[in-house]
Amino acid sequence: MLKRAVVLIFVAFLAWAYKATQPPPPKICGSPDGPPVTATRIKLSDGRHLAYKEHGVPKETANYKIVYVHAFDFCRHDAVIAKTLSPEIVEELGIYIVSFDRPGYGESDPNPKRTVKSMALDIEELADQLGLGSKFYVIGFSMGGQVLWSCLKYIPHRLAGAGLLAPVVNYWWPGFPGNLSGEVYNQQLWQDQWTLRAAHYTPWLTYWWNTQKWFPSLSVAARSMDILSPQDKELMAKLSDRENYMAQVRQQGEFESLHRDLIVGFSSWEFSPMDLENPFPNNEGSVHLWHGDEDWIVPVTLQRYIAQQLPWIHYHELPGAGHFFPYADGMGDTIIKAILRGEK
Repeated sequence: MLKRAVVLIFVAFLAWAYKATQPPPPKICGSPDGPPVTATRIKLSDGRHLAYKEHGVPKETANYKIVYVHAFDFCRHDAVIAKTLSPEIVEELGIYIVSFDRPGYGESDPNPKRTVKSMALDIEELADQLGLGSKFYVIGFSMGGQVLWSCLKYIPHRLAGAGLLAPVVNYWWPGFPGNLSGEVYNQQLWQDQWTLRAAHYTPWLTYWWNTQKWFPSLSVAARSMDILSPQDKELMAKLSDRENYMAQVRQQGEFESLHRDLIVGFSSWEFSPMDLENPFPNNEGSVHLWHGDEDWIVPVTLQRYIAQQLPWIHYHELPGAGHFFPYADGMGDTIIKAILRGEK
């Protein structure tokens, strides 16, 4: 009887554990139980829909065409460059910007097969369907900045220039010295260390870890103020309009948006950004990376190392700046002028 009871308890535990690790199906926009479709969307070659939003001058008359890639837990409405760029610069230079919901966010269909490479191919197909021409610019913020490494790897021939704004770093990229990445990794809050560790080593536990109630999970997902620098806290007022659409960001479910970001972004990549070659050997374009030296979300130390390994990157370190420096007054103009005109 005791053995039978032990077996029954063990089987019950396995059943509970299996159920706890299985995320619910996403509520796909336009489906009977999903949110309505309100955005303009394209249909990708694999059948998924990608929602997008256009800013600036009409693309038919634009001199510069930019694809903007949003951050973790953000969406197409959070195109900080488009929001902060002065109208005079937009008109003077003839700038067109398209922002889009990355898969699973906002109104873009989830991509359960999402990979590091697939994101670059989604961007390329978006540009082609919108008729942006043979070359276009890419700008990405935070997790969106990390996506730009895949663009530099897989579609460099399509790029006219790139701007990485506080790009998220994968601590397991093979190009990092183990002692350096380990030291920076250990500077994070312990719950963030465990969340990233789960995403990297046991991705099948990511849903459970981020939904269980026993321990705190990822600080960014919880929108904790503890990880914001003094400048970041001052800039939060500039993000107040997010309240109008924040519910849309995760409306299809957190697994195919936030959790998939973690699984892909902190997986074992098939390449290291530090092994990339200059996509503009003849100076026909440029790659820029901006980072604040008081960024408490993505520590600056590893960005400095990347910049040292890739001397062709124009590295801009901002004293006193935190993670949300792109929202600071004048930064949008500064970033655009550097990428498009080479101004310092």
